[in-house]
Amino acid sequence: TEDLIKEAYDRSNQEISANHILIMIPKDAKPQDTLIAYNKIKDILAKAKSGMDFEELVRTYSEEPNAKETSGNLGYFKGFSMVYPFENAAYKTPLGEISDILRTTFGYHILKVNDKREVPNEVTTAHIMISTRGDHSEEEAEKRINDIYKKIKQGEDFGALAIQFSEDTATARNKGELARFGSGRLNAPEFEKAAFGLKNPGDYSEPIKTAYGWHIIKLIERHPKQTFEEAKPELYKKVKSNERSKIIIATVNQRIKDKYGFKKDENALPFFNTYVTDSVLKRKWVYENNPALKTTLFTIGDKKYTYDDFASYIAERQTKARIFQEKEILLNSYYEEFEEEKLRDFFTVTLEKDNEEYASLIAEYRNGLLIYDLMQKNIWEPSKNDTIGLDTYFNANRQNYKWQTRVQANIGATADSEIARQIQQMMQAGNSNTEITAALNTEDVVNAIMSSGTYELEHQALPENFEPKNGVSRVYTPADAKDTKTGQYIVVDVKEVLPAAPKTLEEVRGKVVSEYQNYLEEEWMKELRKKYVVKVNKKALK
Repeated sequence: TEDLIKEAYDRSNQEISANHILIMIPKDAKPQDTLIAYNKIKDILAKAKSGMDFEELVRTYSEEPNAKETSGNLGYFKGFSMVYPFENAAYKTPLGEISDILRTTFGYHILKVNDKREVPNEVTTAHIMISTRGDHSEEEAEKRINDIYKKIKQGEDFGALAIQFSEDTATARNKGELARFGSGRLNAPEFEKAAFGLKNPGDYSEPIKTAYGWHIIKLIERHPKQTFEEAKPELYKKVKSNERSKIIIATVNQRIKDKYGFKKDENALPFFNTYVTDSVLKRKWVYENNPALKTTLFTIGDKKYTYDDFASYIAERQTKARIFQEKEILLNSYYEEFEEEKLRDFFTVTLEKDNEEYASLIAEYRNGLLIYDLMQKNIWEPSKNDTIGLDTYFNANRQNYKWQTRVQANIGATADSEIARQIQQMMQAGNSNTEITAALNTEDVVNAIMSSGTYELEHQALPENFEPKNGVSRVYTPADAKDTKTGQYIVVDVKEVLPAAPKTLEEVRGKVVSEYQNYLEEEWMKELRKKYVVKVNKKALK
């Protein structure tokens, strides 16, 4: 495990760019089909080694979907990005050279390594986002982000603009700051490329578009790479859940065999290849009595498993397994699973008897699973399915679920006090948001950003200490803001003041369900304490 973790750490710090050619062949293909596929890739490799253009070979021969469009280009990847055999070949092939033939679950591959580079350091960034998934059209979103970008170039504070305008509500109040991330961590390659391209803290990007909307990104900090010891716990989890775990399992199984003794009947698989009919490939095989089934298949320590045990396993396993094309491959696969399962069972039982710490841990897990089932039955399921109980709880606690006072309003924001006065005058004259921005903004300079909607008084777009009343407000200055400094002068044209009002159950269902669960748990605890006496040894506790 330690070796695999060290290997994974080294590969997490180096990215590889490669193209590959794939000849597809199922894992359990017939031998003659496998040979045909192998000969195909062998011929292609010979052509590649002779100097023929690799990308042209991809477009001509590769069976990967979209190979003609991509030329087999995989972009940059690092450890854990590809299946382990492919990853191994990529890292072991020298720069600019072509790998040997390798086999994965997809088929036969050869690959050409185009580049190897150091993985960029993790970064902390902030961003201002205008969503393309909400009320904005594509054109409106692009215009709005460009207006904000111009305000940044005019010297206005990035964090203040994020607080006022960013539609990523999770980060807006924190001046747009995101959690630190590294290469491949975001599901937005355009965002990553722009973020890693920023050199110095304080630098910001031009507006870039992702699947989520438009962004302006500011670099806050570049972080040094993790040391091996710092990265080790997370890499350990990945190694244990990755294909690499098969190497570990094989090693552990061999240790069990060596420690307790293992003997296997080598005649077993030839017998089963005759005894089991081809109906097993259709999941319809029924095993019949046979004197040979009493034969010992293998022994682990003093525990014996017979042919009959394996035959029963095949009969049950066939109903749940994937479809195989070849009986011999099916039997080999089932046997490997069966042997591994019995080795694990034997070791687990033996360990629980021999190791007090492990036995205690297993007991703790069993109790944990029991508690989980009880919570499911008594708390989580009732909170989802008991609609009458949920309605009753909601009605009894309606005072906890209310809208604050809201306003339907147009909001004008600017960094210039004189522009703010002009916005106020135009609002008073009845001008629309579009008319105001047309009059005050130019193609090169954005002086005012206008918004409209229904806002609770605590909404980030409204100034602090805002007075909710119909009509055009006074000009709120940056000095009016106590806790959140936006640097903006704000004018609000209130069309209607909506008084505080109760929310409907549908508007707050998620919160009500969560609080109803807490209520059910509290009531359940009261019942349990009435039913069972808890005695605490206070001296031991102290």
